[in-house]
Amino acid sequence: MPPLYPLLMSPSFDPRPWGTYNLSPIYPNHKFNEKIGEAWLTGDDCQVTNGPLAKRSLSELSKQFGPELVGSAAPDPHRFPLLLKFLFPEEKLSVQVHPDDETARRFGEPWGKTECWYVAHARPGAQIALGLKSGVTRQQLEDAIQDAHAEELLNWVSISRGDMIYVAGGTVHTLGPGSVLVETQQQSDTTYRLYDYGRPRELHLERGLASVKEKVGSGKVLRPAQNGHHAALIAAPYFLVDGFQLNTPQEFSTAAGQDATSVQILVATDGCAVIEAADCDLVTLAKGDAVVIPASLERFRVSPQWTIEFLKAYVPGERVPEPATTL
Repeated sequence: MPPLYPLLMSPSFDPRPWGTYNLSPIYPNHKFNEKIGEAWLTGDDCQVTNGPLAKRSLSELSKQFGPELVGSAAPDPHRFPLLLKFLFPEEKLSVQVHPDDETARRFGEPWGKTECWYVAHARPGAQIALGLKSGVTRQQLEDAIQDAHAEELLNWVSISRGDMIYVAGGTVHTLGPGSVLVETQQQSDTTYRLYDYGRPRELHLERGLASVKEKVGSGKVLRPAQNGHHAALIAAPYFLVDGFQLNTPQEFSTAAGQDATSVQILVATDGCAVIEAADCDLVTLAKGDAVVIPASLERFRVSPQWTIEFLKAYVPGERVPEPATTL
């Protein structure tokens, strides 16, 4: 087996007051004694479960292997570039905002947090809130926070299974209950809480309001019709995410455009498959799992057992504009 090989990640379950005890349909066999809001798959501290690198974190491996793991398209050659996780909102999240790169650097952070949400499951009536309503100013938002009705100034959007939502840095947002989302984002956990419905948690109004943009390009992503078993879900400046529904084997590469390479992150939302790469042991990818394909492997195969639905996320190797969206 080569030094790097397909890495099966161990999910890290994060308690949140807005989460749930029941993480099905993604993790039906897991039982919890506290509400879980997030399952982190590729955070800096997330660990490998298979092979010689088992129990090593992505942060450690990125520092050790650099571009061999993360690829030449990564913004930092020694930090894992993308954080993917499942979200399980069962109550409303706080109204919050993440800074864009420019604002984050003013606050001493290496970069901001732009993200996207793929709707893996949604109950009837599930909604998200995204951006300020037309004409609403930052000052009006601040006043509404003080008067305890900030959520009324946001665009509430109904969501359905298969939707992809783009959330640019600077977008005020929150989630309602009733969905399971796969979040892909810059490798950052910088979140400023603006309003929390009276829950006794700290607010971050100074930095949060400084991060708010009154106009953003966030919304439901407009995308072309699905091409066979493949759907290009989103192409954005920091990440590309494709969706696949396979019942026969398919070959993939770690190419990212313009001779660049990128680590590939596979997240299964249903079914099961085997991941094959030259001179590497087989790795099983099942519902709820994430497998990290190091950029140096160049080519790999996904062989369904019998069918699989999964997302594949990676870093673009060339400049990509923000996606076309609608509210």
